Amino acid sequence: MRIADLIRPFQRVDDAPPQTLGRFIGWCLNGSWGMLWVAGLTSAAAGVMDVLTALLLGWVIDVTSTARPDTFWTDQVFLIASLFVFFMVLRPLIFGASAATNNVIVQPNLGPQVLGRLHRWTMGHSVRFFDDDFAGRIAQKQMQVSAAVTEIASEFINTICFALASLVGSVVLLVAIDWRIALLLLAWVLSYLAMIRWFMPRIRLRSKARANARSMLGGQVVDTITNIKTVKLFAHDAHEDRVALNAMAEFRERAVEFGYLSAWFRVALMTVGGAVPILLIGGTIWLWSLGQASTGDIAAAGAVSLRLSQMTGWVSFTLMAMYSSLGEVEDGMRTLTPPHELTDAPNATALVVTKGGIVFEDLTFTYGRVVGGVSNVSVTIAPGQKVGLVGASGAGKSTFVSLLLRLYDPSGGRVLIDGQSVAQVTQESLRRQIGMVTQDTSMFNRAARDNIRYGRPDASQAEVEDAAKKAEAHEFIQHLRDNNGRSGYDAFLGERGVKLSGGQRQRIALARTILKNAPILVLDEATSALDSEVEAAIQDALDIAMEGKTVLAIAHRLSTIARMDRIIVMDKGRIVEDGTHDSLLAAGGLYARYWNRQSGGFIGIMDAAE
Repeated sequence: MRIADLIRPFQRVDDAPPQTLGRFIGWCLNGSWGMLWVAGLTSAAAGVMDVLTALLLGWVIDVTSTARPDTFWTDQVFLIASLFVFFMVLRPLIFGASAATNNVIVQPNLGPQVLGRLHRWTMGHSVRFFDDDFAGRIAQKQMQVSAAVTEIASEFINTICFALASLVGSVVLLVAIDWRIALLLLAWVLSYLAMIRWFMPRIRLRSKARANARSMLGGQVVDTITNIKTVKLFAHDAHEDRVALNAMAEFRERAVEFGYLSAWFRVALMTVGGAVPILLIGGTIWLWSLGQASTGDIAAAGAVSLRLSQMTGWVSFTLMAMYSSLGEVEDGMRTLTPPHELTDAPNATALVVTKGGIVFEDLTFTYGRVVGGVSNVSVTIAPGQKVGLVGASGAGKSTFVSLLLRLYDPSGGRVLIDGQSVAQVTQESLRRQIGMVTQDTSMFNRAARDNIRYGRPDASQAEVEDAAKKAEAHEFIQHLRDNNGRSGYDAFLGERGVKLSGGQRQRIALARTILKNAPILVLDEATSALDSEVEAAIQDALDIAMEGKTVLAIAHRLSTIARMDRIIVMDKGRIVEDGTHDSLLAAGGLYARYWNRQSGGFIGIMDAAE
């Protein structure tokens, strides 16, 4: 086994991330503590090497000040051998071990470990969580926190453990020279810690503000680029430029505030760091003048003081970076780790669909606002029944489907599939039993094959192509070619399928759903982006895909659902009509008015958002 595998970064942790900073960092690092201790101890051993170097320097000076030059090499064999072993064997081995544990074992593993846990937790959030934030900001927060936690752990090992060991070793060395010199060092340490205690909390707060401003800027830029076609179509380049500049100005102000504090910190640091050589060298010279210290003691104290003075800057700026990282971790923790709104029940079981019957029982859900949602709706859909949902925007159709998929929990009532409440089964098993094609079809920036195979990852190439043929997608897929020279089913489709037309995206989405072959099928404006000729061509494929399944189809183009077994008409969150196409036309109600009003088969869309 490679030493890099001593930490297993992808081990699963199912506990919820804590909401306090220290415990959250512990959650991120859980499972790696053993190797973190090993890395810290090897770094501490490397820190002791500096003290031993000063000790050896003092020893050499004391010996050479009294030894005879002509017999030095024969009289001091032990000293020479000790220097050789220390500098050529022991010191390289200790520093090499410290570098290996930190750079090979710790750093390459902690980033993936933290990112994997955060990503898994973030993926468990409800749709509402993602609706309320920038996609780019959420992604940036994940990367920000994983990098910051890795930085904190790595720098603590590489710097703090090293420095503490050096400090303790220095105190021991100075006590051996004279306890009064050690007291001077301890007094200096107290003043140094007082400075750190004043600056670091302020650095943490300003770093947190800077990190938040940076993520907002990143989210704004990603949002603009993601919607670049809309920006171009509405000629709003200048508007988006102003929005971005405002976000940049906010980030700049937070960065300037952080910069001022950093500058004052450096002044204080240089002042405190400059005091240690004065105290230690001056104090040892004073003892020498009294005959209580040797020249070797002066050299040893001088070497220690100069090293501590240099280390002061290194440690302080590392601490500043660590506190900055703490601010970034805290900022990301607040964004990414709220409790999940939608969780599986403690005793949730896998959904078993034997027939496909669906019952909506006294459902109420309003999205927390006045318009939209459903109110006290009850519907029973028989197994294998094909049901169309009709209504103007805001009538509650999409809410119906969202509650069936448990993308939200209703504020009242329940949804049953074959007698099983969707709230009492696992979300994963529920959504595996429902195939869906939406109006806003998203594609992954992956191969066409992978986008179709998303419906069933273990499907063969032949099965993928068969599904594509049924969805009338096979022919245009064969002519695809991306900018890296990949073609056909290997061609990448671009972010959100940007390289395809709306109709092509929906045909790939249909192929994906056909391949999934779930017992319940939801079509949410599944053919809205298709022209009439293509829609007619794939209607037979849809009929095959719907055979033996319970189907819920939403459409503004009524011609696409006129052949359904049953049509439910919704208005303002309630069911106002329910029947076949012919019976609803004969009734002369809302459905009949929709049908008669249509020109080209579309319902007049209201302004209200659903």
